[in-house]
Amino acid sequence: MILDAIVVGLGAMGSAAIYQLSKQTPYVLGIDQFRPPHTLGSTHGETRITRQAIGEGVYFVPLALRSYQIWRELEQRTGEQLLTITGGLFIGKEQSDVQTRHKPGWLRTTIDAAKTYGIAHRILDTAILRQEFPQIRTGPDDIGYYEEEAGFLNPERCLSVQLDQAIRNGASIRTNERMVSYEWKDGVLTVRTDHTTYQTRKLILTTGSWISESLRDTPFADLLRVYRQVLYWFDIQDNYQHYTPDRMPVFILNDREVYGFPAVGGPAGGLKLATEVYAQPTSPQSVNREVSEAETHAMYERFVAPNFVGIGPGCVKSAVCLYTMTPNGDFIIDQHPANPHVLLASACSGHGFKHSAAVGQILAELALQEQTMFDIQAFRLASFDR
Repeated sequence: MILDAIVVGLGAMGSAAIYQLSKQTPYVLGIDQFRPPHTLGSTHGETRITRQAIGEGVYFVPLALRSYQIWRELEQRTGEQLLTITGGLFIGKEQSDVQTRHKPGWLRTTIDAAKTYGIAHRILDTAILRQEFPQIRTGPDDIGYYEEEAGFLNPERCLSVQLDQAIRNGASIRTNERMVSYEWKDGVLTVRTDHTTYQTRKLILTTGSWISESLRDTPFADLLRVYRQVLYWFDIQDNYQHYTPDRMPVFILNDREVYGFPAVGGPAGGLKLATEVYAQPTSPQSVNREVSEAETHAMYERFVAPNFVGIGPGCVKSAVCLYTMTPNGDFIIDQHPANPHVLLASACSGHGFKHSAAVGQILAELALQEQTMFDIQAFRLASFDR
């Protein structure tokens, strides 16, 4: 049997792709070398920020808005809560030159995107910030952008729901099975795994931090870098009520390079906080997945104590995840440079989950109709000058 499409890698982008494909044809297969959701890639940690006005680039906004629609459609269909609206508070200096994911002017671009797309928001001066959010230490020149419909997604639940819906639609899912190779011959792609062989018309590679293996022997072999990131849950010592979702939105302190979430795990669950580190590239095979006391202490002293009131140095838990980065912090959504019947969608550059539902739709459109309603020019490989 020749399948319409095979998706390899069932994380954020892959689970969305197999779900969207299955809405149009049951002759699709999803393959993952692990059993998703798992903790070895980039799609775990209980919460992921979602927002509508995107400081990484206004051209991301249509993906974010469409993803909101898809999450809500899935919630209605399944009864599962995937998206929690808490509001989003993004603080910094309006004209800051601090780079976020290799791009300057993140807060200014966020505000511009909100105005362009009519996204509900408020601009808060320092006095209002201190009045409404006393749990955050603000500087004299800080302003706040507050987005009413921002919140967080549960990544593990989002994956599970989409994979379950794909199966219900007739798709097949193979886990703990690794793709070894693929070959185009006589108008058909033959995909070999460590278990068996499949044939398909289109192959979609959404393998996250493993995607560079698929770009070997192309001009883009050295395009991507994988970086280790750590998520921390620090102890809430005082005024727990200030950190619950009804009082604390998701937040990004852009100039201070820390972001986080309201306390959703109860008084003993801690406050989830993280920064982004790009000092030393790694790989999914060699990354250190242990978090030392020394790096936890350094995180607290540099990013937690100076910025939050009532958060203690005790770390309730921590987790390691991976960012796969392009040089400019954008995505890759394109045909493979060596075979137009193979699609690539990866290198989420640390901000992909919120867009993943829409990217799944794009991939399904490209695979089955060979065109998409979305403008993806910024995500083509040609945009990266090699």
